Amino acid sequence: MIAFIKSFKYTTPFVLYLLGYLAFTHTGIYCWIPLLYVFFFIPILELFIKPDSKNLDAVEEQLAKSNVLYDIIIWLTVPFQFISLYIFLTSLKAPIETIDIAGRIVAMGLLCAAFGINAAHELGHRTNAFEQMLSKLLLLTSLYMHFFIEHNKGHHKHVATPHDPSTAKMKQTVYAFWLQTFVGTYLSAWHIAIDESKKKNRVLPALNNEMFLFQIIQLIFVGTIAYLFGITIMFCFIAAAIMGATLLETVNYIEHYGLSREKGAGELYERVKPHHSWNSNHVIGRLMLFELSRHSDHHYLASRKYQILRNMEEAPQMPTGYPGMIVLSLFPPVWFSIMHKQMKKYSL
Repeated sequence: MIAFIKSFKYTTPFVLYLLGYLAFTHTGIYCWIPLLYVFFFIPILELFIKPDSKNLDAVEEQLAKSNVLYDIIIWLTVPFQFISLYIFLTSLKAPIETIDIAGRIVAMGLLCAAFGINAAHELGHRTNAFEQMLSKLLLLTSLYMHFFIEHNKGHHKHVATPHDPSTAKMKQTVYAFWLQTFVGTYLSAWHIAIDESKKKNRVLPALNNEMFLFQIIQLIFVGTIAYLFGITIMFCFIAAAIMGATLLETVNYIEHYGLSREKGAGELYERVKPHHSWNSNHVIGRLMLFELSRHSDHHYLASRKYQILRNMEEAPQMPTGYPGMIVLSLFPPVWFSIMHKQMKKYSL
């Protein structure tokens, strides 16, 4: 019973699915409730809730690591995501106002970011084929399957170096970063996939690779939506997927902004350390994104499951949780003012 209660807190992100359902089945303000919840209600609430830096002790960590309930919760995002996508697509068949359509696209975009990419991120780091398949299915709902290749084999290798398109440079705005990361990560995924194909001595490595397969799968998926629901609804889905990807890349922006690894002997970069990622111990943001905000530990040891990620004392801390930091990033002068002071605080 205690194990169930402790794992149950990670079902709280599913509130967003409920709010998404309200957006897809109602009109007016209901269509915008998911956006208000994520970027208004949560950021304000986190201003009044003290961050929790406590870590599990050795016994608690072992129990949590072996508790299958944590795995089941993250697995459940897959059926919830596809059901929500179907309800979203079906809802757009009804004659509704343009403003309501926009609200539903935003709601689906939030689901694409929080589950279609973020939950996929967690599953993509697992080593078994079943969970990696679940990761790819989630990424399909956001049309972001190349993330599976580039994040694991590119970002984690090159993070906090000039070679990583997912690391934001000092004084770089989020808007400039979007161009850098969208183009850079996509091209990086192709390079990684083709190189792997060449290493396996495959014929026509430019076509016979995982990245090419992902593009075919996504085209078939989009084509199926167009066939079943029409071209207009297909473009609404693409808009939601783009929003989800943009939110994900904004998270990348805040996670490593202005941080860099030093070069050691032989022009090799130092090992990734806790101070190469921004951390946040703000409770609601942590739960909402399956502990993604304990990002320093994730990069220090990517195989650690979300429920046992630790606060690292030497990691620089964000002044608020991820939702609030995303909002701040959209206003570069405010962002620079706050973050550069924070960097001086940690001597970064």
